[in-house]
Amino acid sequence: MDKRLLPLLPLVSKPARYTNNEVNAVHKEWTEDKVKMVLAFPDVYDVGMGHLGFKILYAIINGRSDALAERAYAPWVDMQQLMSERGIPLTALESGRSLADFDLVGFTLQHELSYTNILKMLDLAGIPRRSRERREGDPLVLAGGPCAFNVEPLADFLDFVVLGEGEEVIHEVLDVAKAGKQRGVGRREILRELARLRGVYVPGFYRAVYAQGKFQGLEALEPNLPTTIEKRVAPDLGALPFPEEFVVPYTEVIHDRVMVEILRGCTRGCRFCQAGMIYRPVRERDPEQLKEQVAKLVKSTGYDEISLSSLSSGDYTQIRPLVKELIATYQGCGVSVSLPSLRLDSFAVELAEEIQKARKTGLTFAPEAGTQRLRDVINKNVSDQDLKEVVQAAFQAGWHRIKLYFMIGLPTETEQDLDGIADLAKQVLAWGRQYRTSRKRPEVTVSVASFVPKPHTPFQWRGQDPLEVLQGKQEYLMERLRHPGIQFSLHKVEHSFLEAVFSRGDRRLGAVLERAVDLGCQFDSWDDQLRFESWLQAFRDEGLDPKEYAQRCLEPGDPLPWDHLSPGVDTKFLVQEWQRAQQAVPTPDCRWDRCSLCGVCFNLKVANKLTEVGRGD
Repeated sequence: MDKRLLPLLPLVSKPARYTNNEVNAVHKEWTEDKVKMVLAFPDVYDVGMGHLGFKILYAIINGRSDALAERAYAPWVDMQQLMSERGIPLTALESGRSLADFDLVGFTLQHELSYTNILKMLDLAGIPRRSRERREGDPLVLAGGPCAFNVEPLADFLDFVVLGEGEEVIHEVLDVAKAGKQRGVGRREILRELARLRGVYVPGFYRAVYAQGKFQGLEALEPNLPTTIEKRVAPDLGALPFPEEFVVPYTEVIHDRVMVEILRGCTRGCRFCQAGMIYRPVRERDPEQLKEQVAKLVKSTGYDEISLSSLSSGDYTQIRPLVKELIATYQGCGVSVSLPSLRLDSFAVELAEEIQKARKTGLTFAPEAGTQRLRDVINKNVSDQDLKEVVQAAFQAGWHRIKLYFMIGLPTETEQDLDGIADLAKQVLAWGRQYRTSRKRPEVTVSVASFVPKPHTPFQWRGQDPLEVLQGKQEYLMERLRHPGIQFSLHKVEHSFLEAVFSRGDRRLGAVLERAVDLGCQFDSWDDQLRFESWLQAFRDEGLDPKEYAQRCLEPGDPLPWDHLSPGVDTKFLVQEWQRAQQAVPTPDCRWDRCSLCGVCFNLKVANKLTEVGRGD
């Protein structure tokens, strides 16, 4: 760490965020021959330390003798103020070096409300915000992650972007950076080399075209540039490296546990879900390899919880034997097993029974919509009968707390669908009272989020409900759910609105983003930090209407700012799914049914890979 921060630690909240020297942290010698990369997470240490992708890249880069990786996180506002007063730049944890001293600064784009933190971190490090303003001695600033699939609002600030999975392409990026460094070539030549790599996008080599205030497309400014950047995808997860050690923090952080990725991708096809489209196809890890990874991580970290991570852990075809074996191996050692995501069926209760034999903390399910019609619209292949069976089984098995996730503002939603949310919650509570075996009274928590149209989904053309409409729906539900035994939680509609703006945004939003940062906006996903009025001021100052981005309905065939960034899914498939949604016709999961013709396997030449033929349940 930067020793200048030491006297500041007693003056800030959670000083352990800045101290370094955690268990398993890697400290490599700074020598001229090494390519130096800082992995920069645009949120506080507590949040960033739980990110599995960061752990993987940290291990891969530090596994090379010719490279080193260090970490940086966004300092909380109290530390920022003290750093600014004393002229201390943002530094990496391991060496205490300024981010400006590195060859590469890599940001992860996990959600749109972190964008202001990226600019703030560049400011704190003394790195010019805009790529065109950076000098030869400045680091190359790159980014990757799910939001890279529409990175246009950040295009002016990033030197290059990596689309898709990073385990293989990171070596190619480091090789290009190393060769450029050895030859002493300039930034632009290195970027030309990077642009030749599959999955790498250099925004500065393209110009956005507008007509009558609407996006029309991109023009290449360099010869031989691809018109479409296709994501990187690994055909076999088993062939990819996985860390044998995790950095263990000295303070409490999110997801502070052993994490192993049991599968990647999802083909359930929920039409609102971007992750289900951009992470295709499904690839499962071999259970024997998973058990080896768990054993090494438990030994190297001392963690007392093992998390089997994926978009839908219950879909892993060998989940039942894997869970049983892990429990048998580790339960006597005081190490528990957890599944972060379960599908809504009776199998989920059986799994939960295995995991929570001693203490039943609570179960969470996501019907997403309150009526069967709307669940068919969004392709959530869950029926009322599924919910009834799983909830009744849970109460009979001794659970007393159930949490239900729903979404409001979905396409074709009516008041009847909102009533369905309230009716379903009350029905679940009634089942709890009827079937409970616990002495504790049943409790139901209803959590409601607002629909955000996401790129590369069948709903990307549908505008978001106006703010006042979403607020009205929240108030309606709040009134309908005033009931003993039911708790109601909701997400701020202002958060969802800004998320929709930047989710569907183009390069003109870069100026708005800069202005918002200048007005004090950062940590926008934190309820107590969001300055919504300052955001509206930033839009007014730049002459842009945020409603045009969030709420405008588009037609298939309209130019989209993210058209050139491909996850491998055919637009034809998305149009077909949009049409099927309007007819409330579901589409089966191609893992267990016929091919849905999404195009991923053909376009990327990578198919679904399961560890067991046939269905896991």
